Amino acid sequence: MAHPPKQRKVIDIKAVGDAEGKVYPRSVDGPFTRWRWVFVWLTQLVFYGLCWIPWDGRQAVLFDLDARKFYLFDLVLWPQDTIYLVMLMIVGALALFLFTAVAGRLWCGYSCPQTVYTEIFLWIEKRIEGERPQRIKLDGQPWSARKLAIKGAKHLAWGVFALWTGITFVGYFVPIRELVGDLLAFSAGPWASFWAVFYAFATYGNAGFLRDQMCRQICPYARFQFVMLDPDTLIIAYDSQRGDARGARPKGVDPQTLGLGDCVDCGICVQVCPTGIDIRNGLQNECIGCAACIDACDQVMDKMNYPRGLIRYSTENAIAQRYTLGTVLRRALRPRVLVYAALLIGLTLATAWSLATRPQLRINVQKDRNVLSREADDGRIENSYQLQILNAGHVARSLQVTLDGRQELALGGAVELTVPAGESASTTVVVRAEPGSLPAGSNAIDFTVRDAVDPAIEAHEKSKFWMP
Repeated sequence: MAHPPKQRKVIDIKAVGDAEGKVYPRSVDGPFTRWRWVFVWLTQLVFYGLCWIPWDGRQAVLFDLDARKFYLFDLVLWPQDTIYLVMLMIVGALALFLFTAVAGRLWCGYSCPQTVYTEIFLWIEKRIEGERPQRIKLDGQPWSARKLAIKGAKHLAWGVFALWTGITFVGYFVPIRELVGDLLAFSAGPWASFWAVFYAFATYGNAGFLRDQMCRQICPYARFQFVMLDPDTLIIAYDSQRGDARGARPKGVDPQTLGLGDCVDCGICVQVCPTGIDIRNGLQNECIGCAACIDACDQVMDKMNYPRGLIRYSTENAIAQRYTLGTVLRRALRPRVLVYAALLIGLTLATAWSLATRPQLRINVQKDRNVLSREADDGRIENSYQLQILNAGHVARSLQVTLDGRQELALGGAVELTVPAGESASTTVVVRAEPGSLPAGSNAIDFTVRDAVDPAIEAHEKSKFWMP
């Protein structure tokens, strides 16, 4: 009669080589790991490349705080467009609710900046210090010239990468070409230099040192995600019905004859986890949904000639009730998901429509409050106004200012001006009326600004004409 092999002692993976429980993620390859690197490349190509794209003689994407203008290719946003920032934040929140309800912390595992930069910093660390066993051994050694050189090279590489990240970040608020030139000439402004260094330091600290602590203890998303999860949310799950009881066994032996499940208790799923958790203990706050444990476990299952999927993307109900894939997909379309999706689609379409149809011309009229009215040399009554005209389009416009609806009033001469694309201009106009042509006191008037080439593009603003 065969006897179960002796259970191997499970070593505390995090404690090896570090008294403070530092996590040493093991390298793993597999489809989910490759997808994670696809998102690393996509997000960083956008982040590092977008600010260098020229567009109409300027930077394609620039948040010019000094000029109080945000450039997004042909779109120019002004302080009056703050509503779109509010809408963007609401859309982002709804997207977060929807994605979390459907697939848990999928954002955290693949596209969160903390995950992306930790992945990049770990890649640098592995290239310089070696794989997991070498890193553990190096940290456990006393300080020497060799250790100092290896650690110094790693931190130098981290620092250079973090500094370029900080410069790129500031390059979205200060034109990147000017910023780099000023930094190389040591003539950059104090605030630009400060924020470049500050963001570099934040990247260096978060991705180099905090790493899993950011996801485990600091990030609030990990704390409130469970409010948005339910038993039909897609998560990374360990199939305990199939895997338990755990234990080592020779390859080729039927585990059922030994009273064991498919889990060989190798601990590799813990070693590859960037937050150092054991997914076999169930869903935990610290799980970021990166699926490294799935790739690792599938490789072990392949070596043992067992079916893949002992650890897999699934739902609590699917694991417990043994649902098929079709049932899982059907149950994903539950009321809360449909409500989130409807709100997200509706708000996104409304915001896009509002942006597409927003007026390309805007006018603000300020009456001269120091002098309500005055009598001109020819005896007519004059009121003076300051017009601020904004061209929110992406082409320069020749504009004409007129008065609508008041035959008794006349502008003091033809008013024409040219406003460059994405710029504003101001002008002073005088409105005149014959004495007694209007009732005494305040009279409503309507200023109109029209494009001389395309009269359909116009803007209106009401004001008051004071008749003594």
